[in-house]
Amino acid sequence: MTTLTLFSPAGAVQKADALKRAARRLTALGFEVSIDADALSRQQRFAGDDAARLAALHRIADAAPSVALASRGGYGLTRLLDQIDWARIAASVERGTRWVGYSDLTALQNGFIARHKGLAMWSGPLACDDFGRSEADGGVDEVTQDCFTEAMSGALEAVGFRAPSAEFDGLEARGRLWGGNLTVLCSLLGTPHWPKIKGGLLFLEDINEHPYRVERMLLQLQQAGVIDHQAAVLLGDFSGAAKTPNDRGYGLKDAIAALRARTKTPVLTGLPFGHVRTKVCLPVGGTVELYVQGREAILGWQSDPRLAHAAHHDHGPDCGDDCGHDHH
Repeated sequence: MTTLTLFSPAGAVQKADALKRAARRLTALGFEVSIDADALSRQQRFAGDDAARLAALHRIADAAPSVALASRGGYGLTRLLDQIDWARIAASVERGTRWVGYSDLTALQNGFIARHKGLAMWSGPLACDDFGRSEADGGVDEVTQDCFTEAMSGALEAVGFRAPSAEFDGLEARGRLWGGNLTVLCSLLGTPHWPKIKGGLLFLEDINEHPYRVERMLLQLQQAGVIDHQAAVLLGDFSGAAKTPNDRGYGLKDAIAALRARTKTPVLTGLPFGHVRTKVCLPVGGTVELYVQGREAILGWQSDPRLAHAAHHDHGPDCGDDCGHDHH
């Protein structure tokens, strides 16, 4: 039986029913689900005070379940980064724990891979947002669920997606996968929690950030020398921001064009990841290979993220069909 623990390292769970619904659905998928004792705690906007959330991280690391799935993101992990016993987290990963989440989990994931070159975590769904969504609100996305179960079983070795155009036809790139939420990632720049990765594949997404703010953060990374030293940049979803009269036609495409005009690093769009219903699972910190043929892109990796240094060569378009291909 694959053990799975639900925990809350950042923002407070707004509705307990969503977490309980997620637990039932994950149990139905074959996981042996437990809910951390403080998963529903609340202190201001946080899931308990800093000490409680830190203790939860360490408690789960020591227990080393097969899967540690965050209930939600929000904000809160930045407060804990200087206090986390990273060796305990690493020990759990070495024992087989797959830590999963996105959004604010970007801080935990990148702080971890900044310290542990051969280990990885997983960017993927959150319990409440994805598995706890009521049927009235659309229920669980099938692609997201399938990708998650395959990734947690070790069977997922690639995801496929379709780019808006064929401008990167023939592109091949290999490197360490890193990144996540753009705002959270930029907040780590210049801190000990920043992964100093060169030749990597950087993936980014965000929510409710106006395109000019997205552009400003992208250019910050470029001007800091980060983007110019990557093998490729993969952009996911950047939705949720309202247009304003000041835009006069300016939008996300213009923000991306501004970045592309300033770097030789390929910047691809269309990655099915972010604050959207359909999202893939990605091994943050693992070595991945990117292949683009026409508009079709495949991102592949070794199935065991603990073998992050070994590249995976035996994958094809069929590996991505259940995990985002033609869905974004």
